[in-house]
Amino acid sequence: MAESIQIPTMADMAAKGETPEVLFWVGCAGSYDDRYKNVTKAFVKILNKVGVSFAVLGPEETCTGDPARRAGNEFLFQMQAMANIQVMNGYGVQKIVTACPHCFNTLKNEYPELGGEYEVIHHSTFLQQLINEGKVKLAGGGEFKGKKITYHDSCFLGRANNVYSAPREVLEALDAELVEMKRCKTKGLCCGAGGAQMFKDAEPGKKEVNIERTEEALETGAGTIAVACPFCMTMMSDGVKNKEKESEVKVRDLAELIAEAEGLNG
Repeated sequence: MAESIQIPTMADMAAKGETPEVLFWVGCAGSYDDRYKNVTKAFVKILNKVGVSFAVLGPEETCTGDPARRAGNEFLFQMQAMANIQVMNGYGVQKIVTACPHCFNTLKNEYPELGGEYEVIHHSTFLQQLINEGKVKLAGGGEFKGKKITYHDSCFLGRANNVYSAPREVLEALDAELVEMKRCKTKGLCCGAGGAQMFKDAEPGKKEVNIERTEEALETGAGTIAVACPFCMTMMSDGVKNKEKESEVKVRDLAELIAEAEGLNG
């Protein structure tokens, strides 16, 4: 339970004169969204089990500024980004891992122009590396062996950053049957949250994007829709609820699937 999860902060480690190998950037969703907090916990349990030296910024972490920039408020973006860069550079951060593709994209591609030069890795790639290095050993995939899983590509992870193989290799390590949707990889369809659609009322049209995408996922016959993004998690979960399939189809993050296969969900 919560007591068994060890999450040191950068401030704690700095006070001891230690520097972690990795800064885990939790992100707004991972910190505040009740559903996505489970992903944060699952990923931390994996990091603890394999002995990765990591820390979080805790109260010193603020929004990357991604929503502000996408909404056109460049001034607010630069204010938020500069504050984060100042904190991270103060701690000598070199390597960042995050479970949010939006944070990943902003930290990796947009912070360097403001003086934030870091090695930034999405958690799907980090999990793939842990599996490849033999640090995460999945004994035959556990309860997922032979089960149908479909994977939804996040726009910011896929088309924006060309990360397609890592999430799929993580799922293949579960020994599950990976079934692709009609539109996947470079031809993947947005979950419907993009362009700030998640935060505003529906526009005139025949169908919501997330319903269209959920229908494609359900057509595969998979019992699990795997995602690697908090926005995708929300939109696909809402789509499954809309189709009244919650009892048959689960929307899960990659970290949750690995933690469950590893028996870390207790």
